[in-house]
Amino acid sequence: MIVYFNGQFMPKEAVCISPDDRGFLFADGVYEVIRAYYGVMFRPAMHFARLRRSLTELRLPVPDLGELQAVCEELLARNALLDADARLYLQITRGIAPRSYGFPDPPPTPTVYVTAAALQPPLREWETGVKVILVPDIRWLRCDIKALMLLPNILASQQAYEQGAWEAILVRNGVVMEGSHTSICGIFDGALVTAPVTNNILGGVTREVILQACRELSLPVREFPIFEKDLPNAQELLILGTTTEVMPVVQVGEWRVGDGKPGPLTRQLQRVFREIVERETGQRAATRNRRPES
Repeated sequence: MIVYFNGQFMPKEAVCISPDDRGFLFADGVYEVIRAYYGVMFRPAMHFARLRRSLTELRLPVPDLGELQAVCEELLARNALLDADARLYLQITRGIAPRSYGFPDPPPTPTVYVTAAALQPPLREWETGVKVILVPDIRWLRCDIKALMLLPNILASQQAYEQGAWEAILVRNGVVMEGSHTSICGIFDGALVTAPVTNNILGGVTREVILQACRELSLPVREFPIFEKDLPNAQELLILGTTTEVMPVVQVGEWRVGDGKPGPLTRQLQRVFREIVERETGQRAATRNRRPES
């Protein structure tokens, strides 16, 4: 695998991270994940805008994002991913400095690391739907920043794995927030409901794509908190994410959602999302991933 590290393309095994890097010592940095369909990134402007915001909120320098996008495109080519599904991972830390809680003065040069790897879409799960579990949300109060410190998410995800679930849904004070790595929506009385973006929720790119698509289709949308006690009343549940796309949820813990099968609005949103991807990245990008019509 060829990666990008601090201004150079190199084999991944040649990368050397300093033990004094603040990303290593403190998780002092941010990251971003971008989906590529056959060499074409999906909604890169939205992802780089989110990266800019995360960097700004942590008072980190913002690099030339146009150059960073060009790096991503080059990595797709160098790793022979122009004819494949792929995931780009970008990470920027505050850089190398002696261990101290305060910001280094003078500021060090940020560490920039980017990878591109093949991705296997969850085709079977898109068709059958998945099980999720509910877990307490123990994260910090700035979940709107895509920060490196993901230990609460990792613990929640591990709980899901151990219970045979695909995702862990985080609940804070009785309110359903989001998944460990996804956004969550519910269909209530024909309307798509999802929690509004606050400091407790990441502004998901796929979430925004789906909300905008619903508005264009005149499908009712409510950005309003979903309470844990109301979840069993949902006609449908779905989770959204960059690599998850639109995923039906058919089971929460031990109880079924609706009739235990992906619902009609979820199916419609899957088709709509696929149409958007095809339109924006080219028909070729979707041919190998097309899901059977239901």
